[in-house]
Amino acid sequence: MAHLPPVDTFDYIVFGGTGDLTMRKLLPALYHRYRDGQIPDDSRIIGTARSPLSRADYQQRAHAALNEHVQPDALDDATVQRFLNMVHYVSLNGAEAESDWPALKDLLSAAPPTRIRVYYLATSPALYGQICENLDTQGLITEQSRVVLEKPIGTDLASAEAINDSVGRHFHENQIFRIDHYLGKETVQNLIALRFANPVFERLWSCDAIEYVQITAAETVGVEGRGAYYDRSGALRDMIQNHLLQVLCLVAMDPPVSLEADSVRNEKLKVLHALRPIPADDVAIYTSRGQYMRGTIGDRTVSSYLEDLGEGVTSETETFVALKAEILTWRWGNVPFYLRSGKRMAEKSSEIVIQFKSAPWSIFANRPEPNRLIIRIQPDEGVMLSVSTKDPTPTDSLALRQADINIEFEKAFNIRYPDAYERLLLDVVRGDPILFIRRDEVAAAWRWIDPILQGWKDNKAPLEPYAAGTWGPEGARNLLSQSGHLWHEDMKK
Repeated sequence: MAHLPPVDTFDYIVFGGTGDLTMRKLLPALYHRYRDGQIPDDSRIIGTARSPLSRADYQQRAHAALNEHVQPDALDDATVQRFLNMVHYVSLNGAEAESDWPALKDLLSAAPPTRIRVYYLATSPALYGQICENLDTQGLITEQSRVVLEKPIGTDLASAEAINDSVGRHFHENQIFRIDHYLGKETVQNLIALRFANPVFERLWSCDAIEYVQITAAETVGVEGRGAYYDRSGALRDMIQNHLLQVLCLVAMDPPVSLEADSVRNEKLKVLHALRPIPADDVAIYTSRGQYMRGTIGDRTVSSYLEDLGEGVTSETETFVALKAEILTWRWGNVPFYLRSGKRMAEKSSEIVIQFKSAPWSIFANRPEPNRLIIRIQPDEGVMLSVSTKDPTPTDSLALRQADINIEFEKAFNIRYPDAYERLLLDVVRGDPILFIRRDEVAAAWRWIDPILQGWKDNKAPLEPYAAGTWGPEGARNLLSQSGHLWHEDMKK
């Protein structure tokens, strides 16, 4: 394994330290980076929450989280114990000025004032402004402090601006790290390398050669224990507004002048500004939304969305969304970008499909299929290029057959592919914002999404039912068929 340079010593203070995100993602991610030698032993991880736990109690919870969410072959008693020695806990309600702030102040004051402090807000976004105000009032924001904001940043443009204003009163923009874990995925980052380090792709990366692009994030799980949150959000806010629009930006952006953070983010912002608006009256033309019903996934029957919410509950919240986006630039003129995300789908799959144009005419008896580049984000991260080759079956003609050039990154590099949070958590410590969302990106994304939400609120596009274990409602197929296109799984039939 290549040498992984350590970061500077830090204090990571997690508000919401007993929550699911902390236990399932943050602590395991920090453990992996510690195990690989990137975190100094004198760093500290400080969980805060309202629960009246002792430090020993919290360390036991952290230990249980590692046992549950880290592969056994990555756990050894000595390393785990050294990691747990870094873990502290303060019983504190960060949104209340009268809470036990002196306990946190005492703990932080034991370290030099020049130490890097990361405040990770794994809480409801409604609390972000109050937590930041309390940190400021208590004198806990230093020049070396950063704050991490989990999505969603608001539920529309107005609420997003209010949250950003409230945080921005206490932290400078270069101290604010709006995290989107999709940008931490190695395969998403690899888009930059794939495009700009390989001229063979970049010179074809336009409407001259590409017919359309698909970006899919499909899950087989339902809302599980997140029903209360999800029913206020829905698939458009939860997945499209942040994750998939960010992926679209990386696919569509022009080459940045450098890999400096603002150079990359400037190009992403240009894409968001170039998206053709979808007026509320046109949502039935450009979008499809659905809600899962009872169905079968694998060999088990699963419940409907309404059953998952609870007995007697009604809801118009979408668990599936597909939409057709267009980018009004010379590079992407007349190239549709199809975005899709849903729960209780047929397979767990996140991928980007670049469909190249067919040859204008063919010298072969059987017309060659168009080339297709598939970038698998998860699972089985990798890249596959579909090409036409001579059919090796003995015949009297030069017949063609499709073949795939397939690269699975984990096998190719013989390493464990890190979880997205592993990279992002330490990028905050480094002060490197390249994989985080700038405030104007958040605003531009909401500005495009808001009219769609309004159109749905006005019921200008139907909420279609779809059976769990399928690929969504029929409207999603119709969205493509009107242009003669197919979703990737339909191409395989």
